[in-house]
Amino acid sequence: MVLYINACVRDESRTDRLARVLLDKMGNYTELKLSEEVLKPLYKESLEYRSELIAKGQFDNDIFKYARQFADADVIVISAPFWDMSFPAILKTYIENIYITGLVSKYGEDGRPVGLCKASKLYYVTTAGGPYEGTYSYDYIKDLALGAFGIKDTELIYAEMLDIAGNDPEKILDEVIDVIKMKQV
Repeated sequence: MVLYINACVRDESRTDRLARVLLDKMGNYTELKLSEEVLKPLYKESLEYRSELIAKGQFDNDIFKYARQFADADVIVISAPFWDMSFPAILKTYIENIYITGLVSKYGEDGRPVGLCKASKLYYVTTAGGPYEGTYSYDYIKDLALGAFGIKDTELIYAEMLDIAGNDPEKILDEVIDVIKMKQV
């Protein structure tokens, strides 16, 4: 199953537009539009409840549905616009809700995370109005994929400088779309 994690909140998102070109090449996919989900950050009570369920191995509880879906995906596509040197907060909240020890990772003998996800690849698609810098967006997701989730292959697809005076955003997007269309997926 291809899982599309859509962290774009605008109806006419340029990031979503690029992601859909990639998804069209993949065929069927399941979309999780984060802005339409009821995702909440963890607070004291919710964290304690979640910890109790994990300790009991009760992973069939509904609060783990996103983690189960993520862990079971064969390919993951995340689309998230580049906002304030990172990505929308809803994506961080999603990550906080899926990072479940026993579902997406476990602790190895040395205490480090060992990934349990079955995805063979994760694509991260983004757009930026100015220059793109991935330290707190793609690089963060890539580190989680490689170091905690067990997803060994990640790829960044991006368009940048879209809102700079004198640039033609449609031309920039079309150039990236042409590259996506030539990719082997």
